[in-house]
Amino acid sequence: MSDDSTRLETALRSQLAADSLWDFALALYARPGVEAACLTLQDEAGVDVCELLWHCWLHHHGLALETEPEGLVAIRQWQREVTSVLRALRRRLKGEAGKSTGVADVRRRLKRTELAAEQETLARLQALAERGEGLVRHSTSRSKLAFFLASRWQLQKKPQLLALQTIECQLDPP
Repeated sequence: MSDDSTRLETALRSQLAADSLWDFALALYARPGVEAACLTLQDEAGVDVCELLWHCWLHHHGLALETEPEGLVAIRQWQREVTSVLRALRRRLKGEAGKSTGVADVRRRLKRTELAAEQETLARLQALAERGEGLVRHSTSRSKLAFFLASRWQLQKKPQLLALQTIECQLDPP
């Protein structure tokens, strides 16, 4: 590795460390249509929204996954065993929460805890990216992001592809 590539790698890691994935995710999620698109992909295609937002953040920095880093397995396990369980409980209580203030309070607490679990996931994903494992520089073309994500999660249904397009249209240029 040359001095130039070492400086680039160091600069890139510093840039990733300075740009909070959590803040990026909150900002993107708040843009028009993104929340609905993310929920469509989550509920209809089983896409992990945190991982989706991570890929958008990587793309924003001119990066993509070439190979999956080992740490991604543990992060996915956390999502399955913690975040998804909290989400399922929160959703299960939705109807009952309308009838009981106690259940509504439990549901609000579950929502805050689910959000904290997602924040932990994003922190883990950011740390994984900062290590640089499996990352490559890529073209900044947005269409390549949609193509990559559609093939990654084997998305073929029109609503799913439209959801991806909605998200990619809301991304700031790298």
